[in-house]
Amino acid sequence: MVICRDMKKTLFLSILLIFFCVNSAFSFWIWTPQSKRWINPKYAAKDSPPEQLTFAKSFLDTKDYKKALVEFDKLIKRYPKAKESAEAQYYLGVSLEGLNKLYDAYFAYQKLIEKYPFSERIEEAVEKQYNIGETFMQGKSRFFGLDIPTSKYAIDVFDAVIKNSPYGKYAAVSQYKIGLILKSLARFSEAKDEFEKVVSNYPESEWTEAAKFQIALCTKETSLDAPYDQETTKEAKDKFEDFVRAHPEAELSKEAQTEANALKEKEAESNFETGKFYEKQKKYDSAKLYYEYVFNNYPKTTWSAKAFERYQILERGK
Repeated sequence: MVICRDMKKTLFLSILLIFFCVNSAFSFWIWTPQSKRWINPKYAAKDSPPEQLTFAKSFLDTKDYKKALVEFDKLIKRYPKAKESAEAQYYLGVSLEGLNKLYDAYFAYQKLIEKYPFSERIEEAVEKQYNIGETFMQGKSRFFGLDIPTSKYAIDVFDAVIKNSPYGKYAAVSQYKIGLILKSLARFSEAKDEFEKVVSNYPESEWTEAAKFQIALCTKETSLDAPYDQETTKEAKDKFEDFVRAHPEAELSKEAQTEANALKEKEAESNFETGKFYEKQKKYDSAKLYYEYVFNNYPKTTWSAKAFERYQILERGK
C-alpha cells in the first residue's frame, strides 16, 4: 500500500511538472489574427519595417554586430518587399565586416546588388567590395591554425566589382590589380592577358600607362622561361621601347629603358652563343654571320666586342 501511494505521488508530481513546462512554453507564443498564426514575441520583428530597421541599427551603433545581424535578418524575412529590406541587406554586410567575416560580407553586398538593383546603396556596396578585395590582396586568413593566402578571394572580389560596375570608379583599378595578383603568383601569361584588358577596355584610365609597363614585364618574364625563344625576347624589348617612346616623361620610363637594355643584352648573348655553336660545328660562314649580326645590331652591349673578336679570328683563319 505504501508503494502504491508513492507511485501515485510520483505520477502526480510528474503530471504537474509537465503542465507547468508546457504552460511556460506556450506563454511565449501569441495568436495574431492579422497573420493568423502563432508568433513568439521574443523572435518576432517589430510591427513595421521602419521600427525594425531602427531597432536593428541600434545594435550596430553599439557594435553589437551579432545581435545586429539577427535583427537585420528578421527585417528581411518578415518584410521582404519593404524598401527597408534593401537597407537591412546593406547593413548585414556592414555587420559581417564588423565581425571580420569579410568573404561573407562580400556576398552580403553582392546579394544587395543582385536582389535590390535600385537601391541607393549600390555604389557604396561596390566600393566596400573593392575595399574587401584590397584587404584580401594584402593579407592572409586563418584556417585550422594556418595562414592561408587570400589572393584567390581577392581575384573573385575584384572580378565581381568589374561585373557589378564595368565602367565605374573601381573597374579599371580592379582589372589592374587582378593582373598584379596573377603576376605575384608567377602566372605571367594570365597576368599579361589581364593587363591587356585594362588597355583595351579602359584606354583613358589612369591605370593604362602602368598596365602597358606590366605587359612588357610579363612578356619579359615569359621570355626568361624560353632562353632560345628570341621572338618572345624581342617582343618584350619592343614593348619596353614602345613604352619609353609613348611616355618619355613617365617615372617608369627609366626602368623601362633599363629593362629594354637588359633584353638587348640577352638577345646579343643568344646570337653570340649561336655563332659559337656553328663555330664548334666548323660551319664558319654561318658563325661569322651571327657574330657580324651581333656587333652590327647590338653595338652598346658587352657581346659586341666579343663577337667582333671572334669574327676577326675566323676571317684571319681563311
